[in-house]
Amino acid sequence: MKAIVQEGYGAPERVLKLGEVDRPSVGDDDVLIRVRATSVNTPDWITVAGVPYILRLQSGLRRPSTPVRGTDVAGVVEAVGRNVTDLQPGDEVFGSSWAGTLANRAGAFAEFTVAPASQLIKKPAGLTFEEAAASVMSGLTALIAMRDVGGVGPGTRVLINGASGGVGTFAVQIAKALGGEVTGVCSTRNLELVRSLGADHVIDYTEEDFTRSEQRYDVILDNVMNHPPSATARVLTPTGMLIPNSIGNTGGLFAGLPRAARAILMGRGSTDVQTVTCVVNRQNLDALATLLESGDVKVVIDKVYPLGEAANAVAHMLGHHARGKVAIAV
Repeated sequence: MKAIVQEGYGAPERVLKLGEVDRPSVGDDDVLIRVRATSVNTPDWITVAGVPYILRLQSGLRRPSTPVRGTDVAGVVEAVGRNVTDLQPGDEVFGSSWAGTLANRAGAFAEFTVAPASQLIKKPAGLTFEEAAASVMSGLTALIAMRDVGGVGPGTRVLINGASGGVGTFAVQIAKALGGEVTGVCSTRNLELVRSLGADHVIDYTEEDFTRSEQRYDVILDNVMNHPPSATARVLTPTGMLIPNSIGNTGGLFAGLPRAARAILMGRGSTDVQTVTCVVNRQNLDALATLLESGDVKVVIDKVYPLGEAANAVAHMLGHHARGKVAIAV
């Protein structure tokens, strides 16, 4: 089958090539999917770049041990393992092949991939394959951050830094759907986009530093980490919560990680600092699908690339200026 194969570490256009690989085998609890769409996430470009170098101890020293990137997937069931009884060939599904490591076991930048049945549900008929695929990791991260970690409800004052990125566009809409009063922070060119997603207030970071504001927030989801965490925490209410999200960082992983680490350490004191982990299971996927089907949440896609141009898709995300998600059609 055709797949985008990573031949080493470095610039996407140099190390990602269209090639032929064996079709993945199907385990007893797995589903073989004919991929129709996937999307690019932070772990994909981290593994392509191969930095920080310590990550290569996990993924492979000279090249990744699993050469095909991509975890978000939407497509058509081709075959199922013998323990899978609620999905069958021909079903349209979406979910994740994420296996808990950066070197995921079967990448989605390919014509076929394998995913655990427990990480797939049937695709809502009203969603395109591209929309479904682009919703998984970013949508679930935002859902868990707002619903579970932040406990957002009616009247909760929420600030989302990096509101126009993949996680941010979902977080604005989900926080609104939960009843929050939402402030989105983004650049000038994205102000109208963030307003259109339902933000009650929008801050242009090129004109205003939200950390110097007199406003106070109950929950801050920081996808950018472009301010010292102590400055960001200053605009929390006395019982407010800071959620540093370095994995969704739109400003560059290596700018965000040190500040995310400092934020976590700061959480050992008087500031409530909580992290968010993307948990892919059917319960969370069902909740996300309900939001998408209701129209309360829509998927913002900056651009869709064909499979053969996956290197350009990864490079697009590496530029850290994508509005919403970058998708790949197969």
